[in-house]
Amino acid sequence: MENNDHLKILLAGDASSFHHTLAEGLRKLGHEAVVASHGGHWLDTGRDIDTGRRWKNKAGGLELWLRWQLRLKQKMTGFDVVSIATQSFIELRPHRAQAIYDYLRANNRSMFCTALGTDSNYVEECIDPASPIRYSEFRLFGAQSPLCKAQPSLVSEWLSEPLKNFGNHIWATADGAVSALYEYDVALRRVLPPEKIAYGGIPINVDDLQPVSLPDRIEKVRFFLGRYRGRYLEKGTDVMEAAARAVVGRYPSRAELIIVENRPYDEYLGLMRSAHVVLDQLYSYTPATNALQAMAYGLNTVSGGAPEFYDFIGEKELQPVIHVEPDYESVFRALEQTVLHPEAIRPRGLAGREFVIRHNHYLTVARRNLEFWQNRLAAAGRCDGRRGGACHE
Repeated sequence: MENNDHLKILLAGDASSFHHTLAEGLRKLGHEAVVASHGGHWLDTGRDIDTGRRWKNKAGGLELWLRWQLRLKQKMTGFDVVSIATQSFIELRPHRAQAIYDYLRANNRSMFCTALGTDSNYVEECIDPASPIRYSEFRLFGAQSPLCKAQPSLVSEWLSEPLKNFGNHIWATADGAVSALYEYDVALRRVLPPEKIAYGGIPINVDDLQPVSLPDRIEKVRFFLGRYRGRYLEKGTDVMEAAARAVVGRYPSRAELIIVENRPYDEYLGLMRSAHVVLDQLYSYTPATNALQAMAYGLNTVSGGAPEFYDFIGEKELQPVIHVEPDYESVFRALEQTVLHPEAIRPRGLAGREFVIRHNHYLTVARRNLEFWQNRLAAAGRCDGRRGGACHE
């Protein structure tokens, strides 16, 4: 256990159990960590304070706002560090969310952002022709993505005045931000100076994800695809599924496809263990939570593993992700080569687990966050007490 300057930490909002896993790491290192989130809806991930919206209609928003006023706000004060999961940390309209943000900022020692999902600034980065992000769920090499073709108003909604104003308010007042992915780190550079940005990565509880024992040679490759209803186009699930079905159709005796949809978090992980190769995201530079969990199990993953990402984290040797370009042909070729060369699956899986331990172990990610938070607190002269507290030599 480590405990250098014990901190009381509130992690507000969550996605794919990111904050929940980060909190586990922070506690292991001797700090107090509280997660306030909606649990990812059907994922039902762990949280200490439930900030979920019970109904999707206006009544649900009113009920959550009243619950905040009457019960929740008292539980979310007096922390040394608060980090919100982007501007979508709570399911309320921007003006309500901003009021909660301002309350948290005024009644806690410091305010940070965990850049772990889409926000207005990230969308702006994705559609900027000068951005190093050449493809995303919003734009493919300068052209409209399938998601934006299907939802023509999506970008304008993210860039609406209320959302942009709220996002700008966060960047103007937060003490800093920690990025989960290479792409989010790039986007943060639009709005924050370098000293207010740190790369944390995605925390994976490797201790809980014991590796699967894969044979040296696999007779029939099992592909695994987790579908999230309503997010097929965003994740590129439609393209990956079509390519996987085509490969299985060509090699029916050598490959099969397992598909699961909208399962609770723990059940989903259990089902994943039965696979050899997990199909994750199409439009990503960086392996995200699903891919990293598969790698921790010693499975192969098809996802973002772009050269830009490996360069960003300084990794020259371990590059185990089966990286695909964002198109059908690239996915088909990658899956076909996996079926034709099953002897590569086990060593690639072993390298994948080593990669996760090296770069995404939840204690490593927790230490990165702690170091950044503590450095920012010291730089701001808030070494103890609430905002404006004095430092002691």
